[in-house]
Amino acid sequence: MTKRLSNLDRTLKLVHALTQSIEGLSLDEMAALLGVNRRTVERLRNVILIHFDLDETIDGRIKRFRIKDSPGRAYARPNAAEVAALQAVVEAGRIEGTANTEALEKLLSKIKIAFDSAERRRLDNDLDLLTRLQRSRVAAGPAVIASPEDLTTIQSAILAAHCVDFDYQPDWAAAPAWRRVIPYGLIHGPITYLLGKMPDRDDPPFTFRLDRMSNVRDSGVVGCPPDDWDLDAWMSRSFGIWQEEDHDIVLRVRPHAVERARAWRFHPHQRFEDDGEELLVRFRSGGLFELANHLFGWAGDLLIEGPAALQDTMEQRLAAAQEMLRPKLS
Repeated sequence: MTKRLSNLDRTLKLVHALTQSIEGLSLDEMAALLGVNRRTVERLRNVILIHFDLDETIDGRIKRFRIKDSPGRAYARPNAAEVAALQAVVEAGRIEGTANTEALEKLLSKIKIAFDSAERRRLDNDLDLLTRLQRSRVAAGPAVIASPEDLTTIQSAILAAHCVDFDYQPDWAAAPAWRRVIPYGLIHGPITYLLGKMPDRDDPPFTFRLDRMSNVRDSGVVGCPPDDWDLDAWMSRSFGIWQEEDHDIVLRVRPHAVERARAWRFHPHQRFEDDGEELLVRFRSGGLFELANHLFGWAGDLLIEGPAALQDTMEQRLAAAQEMLRPKLS
């Protein structure tokens, strides 16, 4: 057996022994078990301490160690950084009012409850510092409240392969109207959307804002998307949420902004092409209105090479933006 395999063999034997022991093992007992010196055992113990919850007790003047839980639990138990990351997402969701925040809050609560009192005490110290000094950025945008109960109803209908019934009132409508759709997906963000397709019609699926839906219910009528339906592929056809005819987008990045552009995600399927000191960014997408709004942040850094429809949209957005400024009086 090679030296590396011998070290692995000793480590696994020690993990097994520390798991099986009720009273725990002293360093001398570990050394005798493995046939090594105390210094080697101390190194092995330190490695095990990284991966397992090693309980330490004092027996007179002797320290004893044992792994309290099964080895599998050590890898299934989240650490403070993981819990803090989830908590940051939950707190940002509360501020944004996203519909799936309640489900994430329940998950966070279940994770914390699963810890025993000793684990919770150890976790709380690290978690307090990490949550106090860690946030998920809440971007400016619509402040809407969607019902978590409606989200749960839709998710239950998806699991049951049923259509969803609801009343829907777009911002232009004077009153809500009844809808029945096959749920093709849920899209979460500052606004949560249900992607739904009318049954027995050849129309493509439409997006419905959850905050504009009321009286949401499982219809009991069978309806589900085809097996080859790909939500990611559908989303990638548009720069934003709105679906329209897609275009071949070509952006020319000026030399001073090339490094920034290489680290930027304009689109999931973007391609970069070097053109002298400049960089061409290519992708195929719809959503020209949303893309034009996004490109305001690149003013002075890139040129819109094509298509002409995107250039026209940008001209319209520039004209609209100009109206936000008071005219200068001569």
